[in-house]
Amino acid sequence: MEKSDILKLVGKRIKELRIQKGISQADLVGRMSGEIDPTNISRIEAGRTNPTIFTLYRIAEALDVKLVSLIDIEPSNN
Repeated sequence: MEKSDILKLVGKRIKELRIQKGISQADLVGRMSGEIDPTNISRIEAGRTNPTIFTLYRIAEALDVKLVSLIDIEPSNN
């Protein structure tokens, strides 16, 4: 699996969880501890940027889910 594929899958998972919880991107940023550029959430969800593990941790906290739930993806069998 390519790096870009992984980033897209993680971003898609974050977006799915956020929508399930009825949270907008702006609300997610507001719930996160520390400073984050609101457009960064959009880039993460689109798979256009590689978030740090700490950023993923803060997103998980803001969504009230375990960190592993953001990155629980199946590897391809290439």
